[in-house]
Amino acid sequence: MKSFKNYAGETQGEKTEAASAEELTKKIASAYDGKSSADMLRNILAEAEKSKRAGTLSNEEIESFYQTFSPMLDPSQRKKLRAIVEKLKKI
Repeated sequence: MKSFKNYAGETQGEKTEAASAEELTKKIASAYDGKSSADMLRNILAEAEKSKRAGTLSNEEIESFYQTFSPMLDPSQRKKLRAIVEKLKKI
């Protein structure tokens, strides 16, 4: 898997962040097609943590990803993703 930042791309402004998050969501979905949701979540979290610690992933990009991806989830999954987003933002 590529780094989380490679999926997110460079962002400039809210419109670009939303487009990047949407593109990120599509790329992640295709990269994990046929894999379990646990595997997908584990790998996404690991890449996001690595990028956040390296300073290549901003809180705004994390939030943008959440805003784009969360409508595709049921309430339980959305709650779990929100917890992960909050954890990543604190890194």
